[in-house]
Amino acid sequence: MLAEALALFGLVQADLDPRLAPACIHAGADHLVLGLGSRARLAAMRYDFEVGRALMTREGWVTILLAFAETPTRWHTRNVFAFGGVVEDPATGAATAALAGYLRELGWPHGEHIDIVQGEDMGARSLLHADIGPKPGGSVRVSGTARQMI
Repeated sequence: MLAEALALFGLVQADLDPRLAPACIHAGADHLVLGLGSRARLAAMRYDFEVGRALMTREGWVTILLAFAETPTRWHTRNVFAFGGVVEDPATGAATAALAGYLRELGWPHGEHIDIVQGEDMGARSLLHADIGPKPGGSVRVSGTARQMI
């Protein structure tokens, strides 16, 4: 499954951030998270839509979240949403909540919050913020701003 996900985006193991293991994460829906080691690799994200949709449908992933940690608390993400018929979602609260919960469980030094820039590479920049409670399995509060859709 991981090999298929990496191949979908033309990634190899060396493209991944060793601090953030690939994982299936959950916050109202299932997501695959792939932490990347460079911002440039994140910006270059491309994939075959039909192959992505088939993989996501088979695995039950609503999104595939590609993430880059600029700092421990500032992230850049791209959220593949082929499962829902869209190449990419510019602002995804569920995936942000799932990432925040995953970081808490990993013991990531998030200081009980993260800020996420999402959608920038698709021309629809959104700013998301997640407050991360200290209790394992506890709630995460997501807020932010997104471009208005008309």
